[in-house]
Amino acid sequence: MTETGPLRITRRVSFAASHRLFNPSFDDAANDRVFGQCNNPNGHGHNYVLEVTVAGSIDPETGMVVNLKDLKRVLADRVVTDCDHKHLNLDVPWLEGTIPTAENLAVAFWGRLAGAVAPARLDRVRVFESDDNMAEYTGGAADGDGGDA
Repeated sequence: MTETGPLRITRRVSFAASHRLFNPSFDDAANDRVFGQCNNPNGHGHNYVLEVTVAGSIDPETGMVVNLKDLKRVLADRVVTDCDHKHLNLDVPWLEGTIPTAENLAVAFWGRLAGAVAPARLDRVRVFESDDNMAEYTGGAADGDGGDA
């Protein structure tokens, strides 16, 4: 097979979690204005979908960029087990101090996964909070694992 450059593959997993969107430096009125119903003091839940895309060369011995079974395990070990059926503000230590918006979750999940998908490299993280809302992160210069393939 002729090498044509990096190939991308994507694994999708889902988990259920609750969260509360609020900024502790805001007063109650500002939190209500900015976050609306998502500022419910008891939180609210979502059925999240996490899509993780990795890129790399096809291994001529396996025909794979990375074994999807291994990628599934990394996603479970580094994100899903910690977040599934949890309150993201209260139960996930590595999210402490983070406003758990879809945007911030995408960046946090990237941080948990970057470097753990060898021999591939992390290419994109997408967090679907609902059918209508999704955040996508492709890394930054500080991540050292993003950018174009």
